[in-house]
Formats: sequence, C-alpha cells, structure tokens
Amino acid sequence: MAACSSGSGASTPPTPTPAASTSSSTSSSSAVSSDQKTIAANWTAFFSPKTPVAQRVALLQDGSQFSSVIKAQAGGGLASEASAQVTKVTVISTAQAAVTYNILLDGTPALKGQSGTAVFQDGTWKVGVASFCGLLTLENAGNSSKLPAACKSST
Repeated sequence: MAACSSGSGASTPPTPTPAASTSSSTSSSSAVSSDQKTIAANWTAFFSPKTPVAQRVALLQDGSQFSSVIKAQAGGGLASEASAQVTKVTVISTAQAAVTYNILLDGTPALKGQSGTAVFQDGTWKVGVASFCGLLTLENAGNSSKLPAACKSST
C-alpha cells in the first residue's frame, strides 16, 4: 500500500494490478467460504458418534494410525455421548485452517471455545492430529502413558 500511495504520479499503471488482485481475492474468498463449510462439516462428522468408524478414520489426519483408538471409543464412554459444534473456521493456507469449536456431551457444552487445527491431506480437509491428541490427553486426565504412540510422536 505504501508503494502505491507514494507513486501517486504513476497511478495509471498500478490501477490494473489492484483490480486484478481484487478479482482474485474475490474468487479466493468464495473458495475460502466453501473450504470453511467443508471443514466445519468434516469436523462435526468426525466427532459424531453416528459417523461410521471407517469414515471417522478417513476424516483424521494420519487416521490409520488411530483406527484402534477410534474403534475403541466408538464402543462407549465419553466418545459415544460427545459431539462437536464448530463456531469458527479461519483458513490459514491451502493446507491448514484454525478451528474454534465446542465439545458437547449429550448436546450440552462441556468444553467451550477449544482451538484446533484442520489440515488438507489426500484431497480432504481433516481434523489435525494435534487437536485429536489434545482431546485424548484431556480424556486421559493428562496421563500420557495411555496415549497412542502416534500422539506421543506428534507433540
């Protein structure tokens, strides 16, 4: 911006450049909106006890490393009552987004304003491993010995 304002005498050549960047930013904002909706939908599906285990594994970054944990959680406990409500998605890059969400237990907020990360992997926006491992840590009351090896290596 400072470069454009300092060259006010040469305002004619820079005019097409901002117009071009405006149109590309408009098309990116519609793509961002689409990505935001996809991220929110995938995040919600991952944390839904109604979503089949295979689909949940596919919606987690490096999900195959966590399939046994996801299968075990699907059998009961907190995960069978928990769901997520996405409140905000900020796309940071083409491969990463910040997600603000609430964890609900039987529809009632239990953890509000959690921060997480979504990653674009294999053509799909997925829940980031760090976010999932953070929740597993909370669930296990900080006992890292109960965490899967993939969580220990991701921290």
